[in-house]
Amino acid sequence: MDVKSALVKNGFKFQKRYGQNFITDKNFLASVVEKSGVSSGDTVVEIGAGAGTLTAALAFKAKKVIAFEIDSYLKPVLEETLEEYDNVELVFGDFMKSGDVSGRIDGEYKVVANLPYYITTPVLFKLIEEAEVKPQSISVMVQKEVADRLCAGAGSKDYGALTVAVGAFYSAKKIIDVNRTMFCPVPNVDSAVVLMTRREDGVPEDPVLFSRVVRSAFAMRRKTLVNNLMASFALPRETCEKVLAECGLSITVRGEALSREEFIALATSLRGFVR
Repeated sequence: MDVKSALVKNGFKFQKRYGQNFITDKNFLASVVEKSGVSSGDTVVEIGAGAGTLTAALAFKAKKVIAFEIDSYLKPVLEETLEEYDNVELVFGDFMKSGDVSGRIDGEYKVVANLPYYITTPVLFKLIEEAEVKPQSISVMVQKEVADRLCAGAGSKDYGALTVAVGAFYSAKKIIDVNRTMFCPVPNVDSAVVLMTRREDGVPEDPVLFSRVVRSAFAMRRKTLVNNLMASFALPRETCEKVLAECGLSITVRGEALSREEFIALATSLRGFVR
């Protein structure tokens, strides 16, 4: 049974609170899987199975797919659209409350997802901060604005906390532009697929502290980095200025001017001063 027939048969109604927009074009989805680098020996985690269209494309290619879906009303739909695949494990529940996803997998894995705007940042931070074994790659279909942020360069208008937090551990590039008309129902914005490939060296030693430093730096963009660090970590000005000097940074610099390497050096220098 095709996806649209399964949705109608089971009386499914789209829920705006979950940002549900499905793609049914099989050729396009196969292209997403291919360009995401999924191969026959891979275990893939999908966040947001939806009606199972991307799930099926992943299952056709990968060794195993673990697909999370928050909307339990999609269960009968997914049982029909994925009935020919025995390598899919469906997990119904909130991915954000699921614990360390890498704990479900013995070895390496990749993440592929069509993420609604409201949950993109939390999901990426969860994967970066909580996963004991970080994904080999993360391929996400997101709103074009978010894709621009993920791939932005230091000092640009799109450069922010998400850019730096992801960029410290992954090299990001846009691989596919997605017109809004590809989705059902049609959203108000265009999307893009971003592929993030894990860096194997030169990454932060303390991911949680690193994320705290990054969030602090962009907490109030108009303020200097010194002032943001003082406010976030309750440190005296002298200490913050000393740390910046050790990193070769001006005491008047703002977070948006720092590269990923400078943020890593800053977090390393702060380790002895924060709890």
